[in-house]
Amino acid sequence: MYRSQVLICGGTGCTSSGSMKIADKLEEEIAKNGLADEVKVVRTGCFGLCALGPIMIVYPEGTFYSTVNIDDIPEIVEEHLLKGRIVTRLVYDETVAQNEIKSLNETNFYKKQKRVALRNCGVINPENIEEYIGVDGYQALYKVLKEMTPDDVIKTILDSGLRGRGGGGFPTGKKWQLAKDLVKDADQKYVCCNADEGDPGAFMDRSILEGDPHALIEAMAIAGYAIGATQGYVYVRAEYPIAVNRLQIAIDQAKEYGMLGDNIFDTDFSFNLEIRLGAGAFVCGEETALMTSIEGNRGEPRPRPPFPAESGLFRKPTVLNNVETYANIPQIILKGVEWFTSMGTERSKGTKVFALGGKINNTGLVEIPMGTTLREVVYEIGGGIPNGKKFKAAQTGGPSGGCIPTELIDVEIDYDNLIAIGSMMGSGGLIVMDEDNCMVDIAKFFLEFTVDESCGKCTPCRIGTKRLYEMLEKVTSGNATLEDIDKMEKLCYYIKNNSLCGLGQTAPNPVLSTLKYFKDEYLAHVVDKKCPAGVCQDLLTYKIVEDKCKGCTACARACPVGAISGTVKQPHVIDTSKCIKCGACMSKCKFAAIIKE
Repeated sequence: MYRSQVLICGGTGCTSSGSMKIADKLEEEIAKNGLADEVKVVRTGCFGLCALGPIMIVYPEGTFYSTVNIDDIPEIVEEHLLKGRIVTRLVYDETVAQNEIKSLNETNFYKKQKRVALRNCGVINPENIEEYIGVDGYQALYKVLKEMTPDDVIKTILDSGLRGRGGGGFPTGKKWQLAKDLVKDADQKYVCCNADEGDPGAFMDRSILEGDPHALIEAMAIAGYAIGATQGYVYVRAEYPIAVNRLQIAIDQAKEYGMLGDNIFDTDFSFNLEIRLGAGAFVCGEETALMTSIEGNRGEPRPRPPFPAESGLFRKPTVLNNVETYANIPQIILKGVEWFTSMGTERSKGTKVFALGGKINNTGLVEIPMGTTLREVVYEIGGGIPNGKKFKAAQTGGPSGGCIPTELIDVEIDYDNLIAIGSMMGSGGLIVMDEDNCMVDIAKFFLEFTVDESCGKCTPCRIGTKRLYEMLEKVTSGNATLEDIDKMEKLCYYIKNNSLCGLGQTAPNPVLSTLKYFKDEYLAHVVDKKCPAGVCQDLLTYKIVEDKCKGCTACARACPVGAISGTVKQPHVIDTSKCIKCGACMSKCKFAAIIKE
């Protein structure tokens, strides 16, 4: 029995900041001080507050140390673990109160969160099956196999109102029911998991795989029992090495402990699970393209119908859900439908995990009850916008989603509300933008991504998105006309209505939402030949403010094309005909004497 445990974040974010080297150093110092039998170091998954990494929590006190450096470890061991004196300079400032250290759950970042899918992330060692079992792991699978019929399981998931967390929001129980009932005499059925997660800035599924891989395994086995499948596949992108490694360790341990394989819990049910690596194609987030890739072919979508529940992987009935959807299943089985439906809104039950990024103070991973407002996420959980800037918009749903403007910041986040305002939940990326973002440029950024990621199988997506991107380039370069804006909107609807799969059907969303809520910015680019946010380089002019310039020559020395002239201690001038608008002068000026207009 250890008197203290030190939990260190082993998610990708903190690992990239050196957290595993810190863990090694911590174990070394603990041993050096004779505490190896008293203090245990546990490498966990993501805690959520990625902006503060590397992170560690010391229990039983619950002391939250942030931005820890490897050189801080000897002091933490000697002062805190040996002498019982907390190193307050390293403690997350929101947890420091007069004469006490507050619980992490009392901080603004955590107090409005409700962890269901992320319940074990940052709590257990994901590479130790016994720790998962210690927090009721595999109890749901046992209950299902011993006490419930497949129809009982499907009814429970149907009654819970759980909808797919991968973007479509399709009722999970209905999908399972179709896979069970449509083809009753199938000689084989499959359960698949979409862990591809291609949205820029999204890392929800990755964090669950890194922090709680056994939850996915347990849920997929439950799905297999419900629909009559004996084989499962997890399709995960190869760019997630930590997630892939921990998932494989978990699969091996589950087989060793009898949670996977033949006759699980001495029943007639058998289920096996394998990993399939993806090469990072965004289109493989579409279910039929993903299955085509698992089959060993180029990842391209297939026409639907038939839907995967009838003819999916290897043309057999298949259920496909994403990681976060599966992560909810064991808790629904154990805690019941009423517990799950007590969270969320009428048509969107439970919680949703978001990767919070962009112009926000508390970047990281959050899990909130459906119905939480965007304002609460941005200003309470996210800590507001850095440098006193104003909130301008939030992009949800990644390249498939849309931008939510300031006037809609009080919208309650759920599937139907977001679709109603021209956005979508997507897999859970939430990127915050401030007054310095150009919304035309944002639309162009996401469209460029989808142009690159289009598989090319259908003409509306392959050619249409490229033409749409070229129109946006005309706008940001100041060469577009008002007629071009009308043509652009018509093309958006053509692409949406005629593309083969969800990638093309949703690709115009960032353009349509910015046209709807920020048309004034489009008009400024087209009519006034100005970018109000000062982002689009072709529309910028750099100017030196004469009464602010000290003549230090720093700008002239920084200019790569010699466009700045002037003598020492005299105001300088920019020759706009030579200026390439790189911004080097502005970044070097210490007196705020250079402006762009």
